[in-house]
Amino acid sequence: MTQTPASLMVAVSAAGVCLKLAGRANMATSLDFKAVVYPLREQGHTRFVLDLTNCVAMDSTFLGVLAAFVHRLAEPAERPGRFELVNANPRITDFLDNLGVLPLFNLVQSPGGVAGRFQPVPAGQADKAELARTSLEAHRALMDLDAANVPKFKDVARFLEEDLKRLQQTPQPASRTGI
Repeated sequence: MTQTPASLMVAVSAAGVCLKLAGRANMATSLDFKAVVYPLREQGHTRFVLDLTNCVAMDSTFLGVLAAFVHRLAEPAERPGRFELVNANPRITDFLDNLGVLPLFNLVQSPGGVAGRFQPVPAGQADKAELARTSLEAHRALMDLDAANVPKFKDVARFLEEDLKRLQQTPQPASRTGI
């Protein structure tokens, strides 16, 4: 059974950045997410909204990337950011809660989701090393954000570290990510 990749859309306005995620958010989706949100934060955006109305699930890599971004968004005392999750289903909220990152998010229910002039975010292409690096960073972030995640992910992190070392020793095709 093949899984349909998640689709990510973005709308940027003076009020903030709205993203819509549909499908199953995974490791590849996390790269596209990072390629969109980090540059927008650097441009001065402080309010982010992620509409999960059509998101059925997310894996730990996507959740780790998301949680790490939200944690960094709130850090600068002079200009902290705000991040809202709209219409997260019970499966996703349980996942956030079980990994101890639910308090990072402002959960909002909104019939019909978020409106805006959304543009699709093209799926980037990443090499295996970039995927492994992102997954390792995401799992380390989850362990840093909640010590209860260390037993859950320490073996995953160790495997990813070994995999990344191996991949860095092997020439990889050039990657391109971003919008």
